[in-house]
Amino acid sequence: MEDLEIARACALYADDKKAENIRILDLRGLSPISDYFVLVTAMSTPQLRAVRDEIVERMKEEHRMPPTVKDGNFESQWIILVYGSVMVHILTPEKREFYALEELWGDAPELALTAEAPPPEPKEPKPKAVKKKAVAKKTAARKAPAKKAAKKK
Repeated sequence: MEDLEIARACALYADDKKAENIRILDLRGLSPISDYFVLVTAMSTPQLRAVRDEIVERMKEEHRMPPTVKDGNFESQWIILVYGSVMVHILTPEKREFYALEELWGDAPELALTAEAPPPEPKEPKPKAVKKKAVAKKTAARKAPAKKAAKKK
């Protein structure tokens, strides 16, 4: 089984358990650790467990492939499964937003979840925030406070 097929199978199994925001990133040439990332959002701890179990069980049953690495726990809200050169990241929305793996690997192209689907549209780079320079307001010339002349009598 090719690595891309493994990534797509894992994405499909996660989808079967109603995982959200499923994405496959192609890291070939960008990372020495992995060729593909499958990023998945599980909305709760029970769903995190269900998605992990579904992927592990179906990969064993249908492809005779147990994960080479299982890392993370439910309290951490981030589970990693490794199948050869494919890393599956199952995260809660808070952890996914905090670690922002899509932004970290922003140069990686996103692949279609199925072979039949067209590839996703290329992401437009986000415009960088432009810091506005402080503009000094022009005010009327300030007059020095008038000194009261001491009147001597």
